[in-house]
Amino acid sequence: MKLTINGEDREILQSRNLADLARELDIQAPNFAMALNKQVIPRANYAATQIRENDQVEIVHAVGGGV
Repeated sequence: MKLTINGEDREILQSRNLADLARELDIQAPNFAMALNKQVIPRANYAATQIRENDQVEIVHAVGGGV
């Protein structure tokens, strides 16, 4: 299945929902968020949120820091 992930076209082999996608992409960051077609999805809903051909997914990682 073809998705656009963070603006880049990617071929996804196994994923059917956002939880699967996070595993397939091997996201290791403990703090990340996903948006599907410009709608932020709560982490509790990743397994229930189906992805489809040509969907747009944005993944952002929270980074801590300070002065």
